Amino acid sequence: MKRTIRDLRQIATFGLATALLILTATTPAGAEDPHAAHKAMMHGHHDDHGDQATPIEGGLDIPDVQVLTQDGETKSFYTDLVEGRTVAMNFVFTTCTTICPPMGANFGRLQKELAERFGRDVYLISVSVDPTTDTPQRLKAWSEKFGAQPGWTLVTGEQQQMERLLKALEVFTADITDHAPVVLVGNDRTGEWTRAYGLASPKTLAKIVDEVMADGGQG
Repeated sequence: MKRTIRDLRQIATFGLATALLILTATTPAGAEDPHAAHKAMMHGHHDDHGDQATPIEGGLDIPDVQVLTQDGETKSFYTDLVEGRTVAMNFVFTTCTTICPPMGANFGRLQKELAERFGRDVYLISVSVDPTTDTPQRLKAWSEKFGAQPGWTLVTGEQQQMERLLKALEVFTADITDHAPVVLVGNDRTGEWTRAYGLASPKTLAKIVDEVMADGGQG
């Protein structure tokens, strides 16, 4: 049975709420785990979730906010990193110890999966959800753990501008530890965007990239 984004969010919210109730009941007072929500997402992961990808009706209206890359370069997010391209975006923060490292490792392997298309037809972007902590230097050190190559850009920036970007991309959460493992795959030439599961295998993500590119020709 086909499920909408709202259905999936309701299922995820119910699962997280249940898991958090269990964690609250079994965790001693004063010993709250700031990564409890992420751990619940990890424990709730099943392989069959990896194939879930949902087109975003109406596409995305991406603001051209100013961001800083892992190399300290100032970029206009839409104009410099997205316009006219096929991109895959994930959302991470460098002090995360649960879902973010696997998503980083996924992008590291996705670079290889895309082969010669990576950095030419397809680009990867990691957006920090914790810009007050994630300096360009921290992002660069984090990405080097996963073998980031040219064509994979990590961005941070001023808090207000980054919140504006995250809200436009429909991934903003007030608490960074509640952010979901999401990958957005889009072909800016066609305006087609798809929301995918961020812990899906690199092969699955590459397949989604192929599908998005095929609908509009070479990205």
